[in-house]
Amino acid sequence: MAAAARRLFSSRARLPVAARRSRAASLSREAKPSASLSREAKPSASLSREAKPSASPSREAKPSASPSREAKPSASLSRRAERAASLLSSVAVQKVTATVITRNESANIAAALSSVRWADEIIVIDSESTDDTVEIARRHADRVMVRPWPGYAAQKNFAAGQATHDWIFSLDADERVTPALADEIGALLRTGPAAAGYRIPRVTFHCGRWIRSTDWYPDHQLRLYDRRRALWTGRHVHESVRADGPVTKLRGEIQHYAYRDIAHHLQTMDHYTTLAARQMYEDGRRVRWIDLLITPRLTFFRNYILRGGFRDGMAGLVVSAMNGYYVGLKFAKLWELCSHSTSTPPAPGAADRTKSS
Repeated sequence: MAAAARRLFSSRARLPVAARRSRAASLSREAKPSASLSREAKPSASLSREAKPSASPSREAKPSASPSREAKPSASLSRRAERAASLLSSVAVQKVTATVITRNESANIAAALSSVRWADEIIVIDSESTDDTVEIARRHADRVMVRPWPGYAAQKNFAAGQATHDWIFSLDADERVTPALADEIGALLRTGPAAAGYRIPRVTFHCGRWIRSTDWYPDHQLRLYDRRRALWTGRHVHESVRADGPVTKLRGEIQHYAYRDIAHHLQTMDHYTTLAARQMYEDGRRVRWIDLLITPRLTFFRNYILRGGFRDGMAGLVVSAMNGYYVGLKFAKLWELCSHSTSTPPAPGAADRTKSS
């Protein structure tokens, strides 16, 4: 009986503990949702993380600055276009003045000026002609001026100085510009000349044919030049252009009608050999026997054999002989100048007194 009572008491005593335990367990289970709420509260943080994309528009807003960056290429392109336009305009406005010096060239001047009608300006400088050269020139040229003769180089430099444009094409009155050369110069000026001057082959008409041999051909002449970088030099004869910069060659030809006939050829040679002898004398040159005896023969050999004068038949032979004669006559006149400068001229009447004695 006592044992049963103890078992009953112990079971009742245990009930509150078990109940407490079960109640505590139930409370703990009910408490877990609060943790779940804390866990569910974390999405608020996730929302804060998700709220960060709100800052992303600032990052995405950067492309709004890209138009300014994209605007820069358009500005650079516009600057390049402006530079290209200015370059093209500078090339497009490149112009040339044709200059011709004259004296008693009424038979040639009209044809010479007609051959340079492609030039933007034509200027003629006349040296007090006594024929109607000036009147004819005024019908073809933009400007015609008359002034005393100062020499070949000085007159041509004066003509270049009167030009409106810096590019000069110098032509002699007995020369003509071929259509091929005119087209070549026009194309060069349109693209922009790169050199300071241009040499042009010259072909001479003599003895009824064009001479394309001897020292006469190709006889390159620097006639197209930039006056800012080139000028004529020389004193009495054989003037030439000296350029401060690169010089190249053109293919088109200048036609040269230098002599009407052999008599005119000899007359011209007499004039030019006098000028050449004077220039050599002023330069201190003196004559040796080889200059009179050997040099003229070597000149003929060079012209007729080495430079192919024989290919032009009898005309080539005549030109070669005349070129050799020119050299001999030049040195003979130089010898004459040297002899007169070292000898004392006789007194007036000295020859008569010698005869009477």
